[in-house]
Amino acid sequence: MPPTIFISAGEASGEQYGALLVAALKERLAASGESASFIGMGGSRMAAEGLQCVVRAEDMAVMGLTEVVAHLPRIYGEYQKLVQAIRKHTPSVAVLIDFPEIHFRLARELHRLGVPVIFFVSPQLWAWKKHRIKLVQKYVDRMLVIFPFEESFYRGHGVEAEFVGHPLADQPAQSISRRQFAGENDLDPAKTWIGLLPGSRPREIRDHLPTILRAAQALSHSLEYILPLAPLLSERQRNAVRRIVEKRGEGLTIRFVDDARAALFHARASIVASGTATVEAALVGNPFVVVYRVSPLTYAIAERMVKVPHVAMVNLIADKRVVTELIQSDFKAENIVQEIERLLPDGPPRQSMMQELAKIRLLLAKPSQEGAIDRVAEITLETIRFY
Repeated sequence: MPPTIFISAGEASGEQYGALLVAALKERLAASGESASFIGMGGSRMAAEGLQCVVRAEDMAVMGLTEVVAHLPRIYGEYQKLVQAIRKHTPSVAVLIDFPEIHFRLARELHRLGVPVIFFVSPQLWAWKKHRIKLVQKYVDRMLVIFPFEESFYRGHGVEAEFVGHPLADQPAQSISRRQFAGENDLDPAKTWIGLLPGSRPREIRDHLPTILRAAQALSHSLEYILPLAPLLSERQRNAVRRIVEKRGEGLTIRFVDDARAALFHARASIVASGTATVEAALVGNPFVVVYRVSPLTYAIAERMVKVPHVAMVNLIADKRVVTELIQSDFKAENIVQEIERLLPDGPPRQSMMQELAKIRLLLAKPSQEGAIDRVAEITLETIRFY
């Protein structure tokens, strides 16, 4: 009987990795004349690859203490659907991608049923909530990490961990030309483009985009702006983004696009909310400034608990301040303008950042000829056969 593989991702970046993983698993199984069924939590991309979505990832994409509390009843209901699916199907293996608030609880349920658990993309336990390492030690069989410094952290705590490389570092170089990208998105190829990446969650966009647009208003009006819309946003949420732009972006040329990576590749510089998009910007070599804002309560708690010197992942990887971080009270339009204006012209600030981003790309590259997703797929199938 073909095995059942449980794969779960709750956010845009994890959902992208999940789709790639399902595709890689199917390819490997087909090559050996085998098959499997896939169930779990995911979005449209994972569903398109063949995952039976028990829960939609877009229904779970909230972040921050106060934000999670406000959605607790709905989150609990969706979580129970996942638990019931696990109990009904008893998967041969489970791959949980990031999203620790839900996935640590699922890991405990899976462990009780004797299902081996692979955790792919580490929660940032090295930054805060280090006490949760006990959950990893107890309920996670393999921790597969995408940043090199995470492997030694977990191994130092007795967890079987492996740095598999970053999935985004395996992506092929952009092939779409500037002129083609301009034509497809109604942009002027002769003008300078700025990327606007306020985040992938509705709450992030609501909290970040108005300030970003105020900064754009203060920059040169000869610029054009590219705003990627995250795949997990519903049409209603996309329309909400458009309404913010209509209300706050008067006089600006702002184009909505679906491909964030192409937008970063062709933009001269970008304003990027802290998260996976900062890694994407580093990998394509796009100079940028990092912004982020959470509720005052969430920030007050995080400020007391977070024990790392930087917020932006690229700065943590480099172990120094490569990109400027405008967090909470520093996240002001005038500060964004000051930083972007430094990065637009050729000169030492721009050149220095691009050199540092190139070093980060090397650190995130796959440690072998095998890409990150292929390595995760291999470990997943090895786990099925071992258990």
